[in-house]
Amino acid sequence: MGIEATGKLHTIFETKQVSERFSKREFVVELADNPKYPQTVLFQLTGDRCAQLDGMAVGDQVRIEFSLRGREWRSPSGEVKYFNSLDVWKVEAARAGRSNGRRDGSDPRDSDMPPRIDESQFGRGDTDDIPF
Repeated sequence: MGIEATGKLHTIFETKQVSERFSKREFVVELADNPKYPQTVLFQLTGDRCAQLDGMAVGDQVRIEFSLRGREWRSPSGEVKYFNSLDVWKVEAARAGRSNGRRDGSDPRDSDMPPRIDESQFGRGDTDDIPF
C-alpha cells in the first residue's frame, strides 16, 4: 500500500545496525495536515535507503512515500501483541508550490483530478480495433 505525506523534519536519528544484514534509521516528521493539532509521526528507512536522510536537517520540509506494515508477536508466555511500522521508500525535499501536503495545481501533473479529455480528438463514427 503506497501512502504519501508532507511535513517538517522534527527529529533525525542515527542509523542503527540491527543485525549483520539489517540496518534502519528512524526519523520523526511533523505532518502538515492540521497546524492547530500537529502530529509528530515516527517513520523508518531500512538498508541502503538510510542514506536518503544524509544532507537533510531538522526543520526541512520533506515529502515521504511509505507503506504501512504490521506484524504479530507472541511472547514465550503466549501473550500476543501487534506492532506497526511506517516503512519509507522515498524521502525527498518538498517541492516548492506544495503546502500542507496539498497540490496547488500550478503544474497539471500535480493535479489530484484526472486529466481532462478533449472529446474533439475522437472522430464520429470511427470504429476502434479493441477486440472486446
